[in-house]
Amino acid sequence: MNWTLDQLEAFVMAVHQGSFSAAARKLGKAQSRVSTAITNLEADLGFELFDRSARLPILTPKGKDMFVEAKSVLAQCQRLQSRAMTVSMGEEISLTVAMDEAVPIPSFERFFQTIADRFPLLKLTIINGSQDDIAQWVSEKKADIGILFHLRELPDALDFMPIGQFHQSLVVSANHPLAAIPAPTIGELNRYRQLVIRDRMGKAQAKPLSSNHWHIDSYYYITALVIRGVGWALVPEHVAKEEWYAGQLKELSTEHIHDSLLVEMGVVKRRDKGNGAVMAWMYSELSSMFRETV
Repeated sequence: MNWTLDQLEAFVMAVHQGSFSAAARKLGKAQSRVSTAITNLEADLGFELFDRSARLPILTPKGKDMFVEAKSVLAQCQRLQSRAMTVSMGEEISLTVAMDEAVPIPSFERFFQTIADRFPLLKLTIINGSQDDIAQWVSEKKADIGILFHLRELPDALDFMPIGQFHQSLVVSANHPLAAIPAPTIGELNRYRQLVIRDRMGKAQAKPLSSNHWHIDSYYYITALVIRGVGWALVPEHVAKEEWYAGQLKELSTEHIHDSLLVEMGVVKRRDKGNGAVMAWMYSELSSMFRETV
């Protein structure tokens, strides 16, 4: 067999994008090159990967099996490239970190203060966004690493390292009718508007418990509206306990909510990106900074 990594990349991208033309646009290649790469891969393997009888190509049963294997091979190649780059790299001159705006602020203020002291010549850029923003920026190399709350599946090109799990708190304003119910049932919660987190593109969102709900892309804006009595919400406990909300929020019991109340936070980076001295230190520090507090 003489298949190539370019052929595997074309095959995997065609599956992800749903057509050869969409895969070609994503890869920045002519459609004929993608079609030829997949045809040659099928010839090398000795069987068809796609059923082409419909308007759009559909994976054959053997194609489904090969898709899993092809993704695994490409991921391993990306990690090999990352390892080679890590070996050859020294200390980075500049880095861009993309962050979810709802991460625990004091912890990351200390984290960045330590970076400033430890790597005084580093040029650091910090940008904020939602999960999809962050994943896209890292995938497109606009950011070197991302720190996000994990709500949905991430692009294949990214590796995810969990660094902490945070419980969600059920909060209302002191004047909200629910404030008089220490442990509201689902039925009682369903009588009032719920404010639910979602990403900015609307692709990732928490499951609402109330049929009457709004979607908002910021935990802090959700909390601000909760304080104004617009509705109730589930927010990460560190958000609910921020000093500037003291006396304005009432936390209720979640004993009648049986869905998971954990939200996972982690770090994403491209599999093919190496770690210099700064990135290696950041990964090590991030992997342990919430170990004692979570």
